[in-house]
Amino acid sequence: MTQPSLPLEGGCRCGQVRLRISAPPMITMACHCAGCQRMTASAFSLSVMIPAAGFEVIQGETVIGGMHSPDLHHHHCPNCLSWIFTRAAGADWFVNVRSPLLDDGRWTTPFMETCVSEKLVWVTTPAKHSFAQFPAMEDYPGLMQGYAESAGA
Repeated sequence: MTQPSLPLEGGCRCGQVRLRISAPPMITMACHCAGCQRMTASAFSLSVMIPAAGFEVIQGETVIGGMHSPDLHHHHCPNCLSWIFTRAAGADWFVNVRSPLLDDGRWTTPFMETCVSEKLVWVTTPAKHSFAQFPAMEDYPGLMQGYAESAGA
């Protein structure tokens, strides 16, 4: 797996909201939690963790959707309702961008998968690391280092 050339751009289904990534991704992931299954109407969600300083919405504005949790802010296009990115309260240093919305997301193979205890029984991914729920916060530095090494960074 190699890192993509920066900057990266992407957008929602209708094109009303566009985003730009100007910092290297920290990790790619698949989440199998029931909430992600419902929000994507699929078996899992795919995302790429980006340093907050390297992420910006360059066109349009988003609305909060999903569960409207005080801890997770799921940003959607107000027109087509695509789930574009998530910000976690108290973790303003990163943004989880839905990797299928990148103009070219072919490089975003999940490095880790979370909430496999909730996954659909027939689902498999090529993720190198699997967690029954979410990894402990102290596990993330090692995971991000492993991702960077596997990406040739």
